[in-house]
Amino acid sequence: MALLSHHLRLSLQRNLRLVAPGCRYVSQTATKTVSECEYDAPSMKTPIPGPRSKELTRQLGGIQNVGAINFFCNYEESRGNYLVDADGNRMLDLYTQIASLPLGYNHPALRKALSNPNNLCTFVNRPALGILPPENFPESLTESLLSVAPSGMNRVQTMACGSCSNENAYKAMFIWYKNKERGTSNPSPEETSSCMINQSPGCPDLSILSFMGAFHGRTFGSLATTHSKVIHKLDIPSFDWPIAPFPSLKYPLEEFVRENAQEEARCLEEVEDLIVKWRQKGKPVAGIVIEPIQAEGGDNHASADFFIKLRSIARKHGCAFHVDEVQTGCGATGKFWAHEHWGMDDPADIVTFSKKMLTGGFYHKDELQPDQGYRIFNTWMGDPSKNLFLSEVLNVIRRDNLVEEVTRSGKALLQGLYELQSQYPHLLSRARGQGTFCAIDARDEDTRDDLLIKIRNKGVLLGGCGQKSIRFRPTLIFKEYHVNQCINIFNDVLSEYK
Repeated sequence: MALLSHHLRLSLQRNLRLVAPGCRYVSQTATKTVSECEYDAPSMKTPIPGPRSKELTRQLGGIQNVGAINFFCNYEESRGNYLVDADGNRMLDLYTQIASLPLGYNHPALRKALSNPNNLCTFVNRPALGILPPENFPESLTESLLSVAPSGMNRVQTMACGSCSNENAYKAMFIWYKNKERGTSNPSPEETSSCMINQSPGCPDLSILSFMGAFHGRTFGSLATTHSKVIHKLDIPSFDWPIAPFPSLKYPLEEFVRENAQEEARCLEEVEDLIVKWRQKGKPVAGIVIEPIQAEGGDNHASADFFIKLRSIARKHGCAFHVDEVQTGCGATGKFWAHEHWGMDDPADIVTFSKKMLTGGFYHKDELQPDQGYRIFNTWMGDPSKNLFLSEVLNVIRRDNLVEEVTRSGKALLQGLYELQSQYPHLLSRARGQGTFCAIDARDEDTRDDLLIKIRNKGVLLGGCGQKSIRFRPTLIFKEYHVNQCINIFNDVLSEYK
């Protein structure tokens, strides 16, 4: 194996705990209740995809499109932070099902919930929640989703996934805006008749302002606010809605304070100009949607001051302010909600969630409550069994202080990335992150893609984002010794480049 630089090795020895080969890690806190056993290290048998995965891909290719499939998985054998594939390869997973696993694979608390006979009815019967919710549903929401509600919000609407969470949050903003505009929730006869043929005024020319580089989903409304990859949008009709520039910050941040402040001011000025311009076009902006960190678009960050000022602009122009926490929520940034880093008492009017929350939906202010039943509606509107799992996840987060663990692991991970980019400046740059929600840029897209394949074949699963970024999305039970494994393998791969 290639050797780490002396400085990097000392840093890792100083900051990271190692596990002895052949041992399984047991959280000291978790032993008070249930051992959280997992494998001790990656173990690779074949290149990925291996022969079994290739054969399964061939079989599935006769049934559906397989163009996005990486490899097939053996979820029964996967444990904790380690994913096992169909060929028996065991990888340290820092991509975690596109950032959606809070506690890793086969966590004892979730398996226990599934085997509890008292929960059987919840798993067997999936109700149409909007019309026939189970009798324990208010209690379930109070214990799970409302127990972690963002500041100033005591209402939550469950949904099934991130895209439909954003889609319905947009509808809630439009309904709120029109009721405010007309001064009543009672539509005119002209509105009720014209909406049935997709015409104004019943289908008003309102808009949502979003940001270049954003990702909010792939359904029609949310796709109109997604601007991260061509493959998402090509050939799909969309809405004429305003798109503002997201700040493009220079790193390291402490060396470019003035330049970054100017860049954020430029973007905020453009936001106001677009709001005015779209109002003049007869398509007023009903809401602004933004991610605390643009994830799919390249892990793009902005300062707390930027978001605070953007919130003020929304108030000034009468727009709802929608924070999309689908990817950043549930502790990944070292706060339960990434917007908590802004330090605001009133950070948003709507906050959407999914991914690590295991269910979807949106929190909202009282005034964005739909005025009638069926206005925000679909058959399932979420799944009570996912709320049950979420309750278990939240119990483990609190019991094991996992948000604090994320902060510790995140500092070690970011420090390791700083060391790597210092050692390989011709290959890596712009290491950045909050908590374990981290990324680093390769020198170009081809190098990034090649790195991801080589790192995967050595036993670490990572993801790409943006044009040339590598993103790190580990579980909440990702420890400092996992950082050590990841950085060592990353270093081995980098050392092979000229």
